[in-house]
Amino acid sequence: MLLSTAYLPPVEWFALVAREMKIVTQRDSGPGCVSSSPVWLEACENYQKQSWRNRFRFAAAEGPESLSIPVVHDGRGEGMPIREVKIDWSGGWTVRHQRAITSAYSSSPYFEFYRDGLFEAMDSRPDCLFDYNLLIIRYLIGKLGLVADIRLTEEYTVPGVPGPYGEDFREAIHPKRANAVLRSLDLEKPYYQVFARKYGFTRNLSVLDLLFNEGPDSVFWLYKV
Repeated sequence: MLLSTAYLPPVEWFALVAREMKIVTQRDSGPGCVSSSPVWLEACENYQKQSWRNRFRFAAAEGPESLSIPVVHDGRGEGMPIREVKIDWSGGWTVRHQRAITSAYSSSPYFEFYRDGLFEAMDSRPDCLFDYNLLIIRYLIGKLGLVADIRLTEEYTVPGVPGPYGEDFREAIHPKRANAVLRSLDLEKPYYQVFARKYGFTRNLSVLDLLFNEGPDSVFWLYKV
């Protein structure tokens, strides 16, 4: 399976990661062990603006909001290889993002359990967006209780053309395109949300929304045996 990098990725991104988990029953692995088919992260594409690569969506008190990571522009625009895109660390945007997350989720059941580790990951300062996203993705995979064999692609393949990385979801998971990922996984179901009484259940949010509201039960929402 092939996915694009993302900043605090949406729920469906991790639902696909969970889909690759399998209960291992071989004698040498022991009963109840979990393995994962490879999850390939696109490392050879060019950067795309207005995508999940540098933004996330969350449920704020006044309704869903999006925040993005500022990147350094070198004149190449979307011609920049994704692994060369540098983060603009000036301006204190991490503080703004953390304050927004705190304001939105401080009353959620599990915010206090995950806040410090998340903010520590967000305060890391790698030069490049790809490395930053990967660090946060690995943190979230662990806290969600998922098992994932994350690998980086070694060559670029054209979307829609069969390649060596399995089913391709790079174009499907996008903030401006509806997709049927959760429907195909039979995961179009609500979970507890802080502002659901005010706005109803909100789909297509960062997995932070699921984690802060469901905590250790998040894996049972994402993973269907």
